[in-house]
Amino acid sequence: MTFPVVGMIGGGQLARMTHEAGIPLGIRFKLLSDTPQDSAAQAVQNVVVGDYRDLDTLRAFAEGCDVLTFDHEHVPTEHLLVLRAEGHAVRPGPEALVYAQDKGLMRKRLTELGVPCPRHRLVTDPADVTRFAAEGGDGGDGGDGGGYPVVLKTVRGGYDGKGVWVVRSEAGAAEPFRAGVPVLAEELVPFSRELAANVVRSPHGQAVAYPVVESVQVDGVCDTVIAPAPGLPEELALQAQELALTVARELGVVGHLAVELFETPDGRVLVNELAMRPHNSGHWTQDGAVTSQFANHLRAVLDLPLGDPRPRAPWTVMANVLGGDYPDMYQGYLHCMARDPQLKIHMYGKDVKPGRKVGHVTAYGDDLADVRARARHAADYLRGTITE
Repeated sequence: MTFPVVGMIGGGQLARMTHEAGIPLGIRFKLLSDTPQDSAAQAVQNVVVGDYRDLDTLRAFAEGCDVLTFDHEHVPTEHLLVLRAEGHAVRPGPEALVYAQDKGLMRKRLTELGVPCPRHRLVTDPADVTRFAAEGGDGGDGGDGGGYPVVLKTVRGGYDGKGVWVVRSEAGAAEPFRAGVPVLAEELVPFSRELAANVVRSPHGQAVAYPVVESVQVDGVCDTVIAPAPGLPEELALQAQELALTVARELGVVGHLAVELFETPDGRVLVNELAMRPHNSGHWTQDGAVTSQFANHLRAVLDLPLGDPRPRAPWTVMANVLGGDYPDMYQGYLHCMARDPQLKIHMYGKDVKPGRKVGHVTAYGDDLADVRARARHAADYLRGTITE
């Protein structure tokens, strides 16, 4: 029997962890990486170094691959359409992926589907931002009146808080337009916390949903994920899962879909962002679920039966390990492993830079306060912000 070759476009940590999930299944990997030093390039045997924005590079890479998938959403849509027209399996397909690439198209399509979203529209200049703000009245958050503050986003390319601005006046709205790309304006949602609903869907329509999680952001970067989201009413959790499954079905997603959500004080959920790949909010599944998001993404793109998404323990907490002023994180293993033998550490092989995601830790158990404290302690110790 010849085992399939998965072509992964993008060499980051998501590709690295997806490759890891494929090893027990005998799945072969071919990686298109920006550099030989990228996270996944350090672990995958068959690595092609090249530019994912170049069609000829993509064509050459696709040869010998049974399916193409991604660890980011930045491959040009027109190139993916060409690859598929030439007979290559692309999952998720370009018609679905475009809604994770372009926030304007995403908002338009979700609104057509009746999916709850913040008030929004594309804006052309700072004066148009003021008109959008006025349409919503007083933002009520200490802005300059007239509906400010509002959120501005470049429609393509933003992640981890990049390409996103909270502006409080027309004068403050100038910066997003300097890049010369379309800008989406959204109301600043008064939310109580951020949630994420992670689902996986296969080509023939089988789908599974993971427990809805709470995602804690610090400076626009995911810091901690708690699974399941504590105190979330069952009705709202089911609503969030059904919403994510509906989005996956209606957009034709194949593979993993993360739907980032705002939970509002009046008990609603609104869609913030979509990601059609394994996602930071699903990293807890590596150790906390029967089948990880990475394994299920692989199963989906290969059209294999999907695995059980149920949690292994009542609580799992994932904490991202960010770079700080302490570059030798390996020295911290002795303390962390001795202190907590159940702790799981996942490092990405990245150079340590302040604020950069270089790994994550997971802890699980029966007591949420204890699990959260264990994960937080390990992440902070590895970063060097605590020393005992």
